[in-house]
Amino acid sequence: MCLAIPAKVIALEANDMAVVALEGVKKRISVVLLDEVAVGDYVLIHVGYALHRVSPEEAARTLALMAEAGILKEELEEITGSEA
Repeated sequence: MCLAIPAKVIALEANDMAVVALEGVKKRISVVLLDEVAVGDYVLIHVGYALHRVSPEEAARTLALMAEAGILKEELEEITGSEA
């Protein structure tokens, strides 16, 4: 389905790259589209890019709604390329 999904930034790297984590899955993404990002921020990611920052509350709400709708697992599988 490939929806945008919130994830927490756990590391910043050179060349506008970062590592995010969600449900134990870590993914390297580009943060080039953001003016500012820090470790601990939540960002909305889509196809390997952080689109914008979101509050921890908004991230939790969005993830809960995705889980309730049954699409969180599907999105995690798409991110990892395997069943979550």
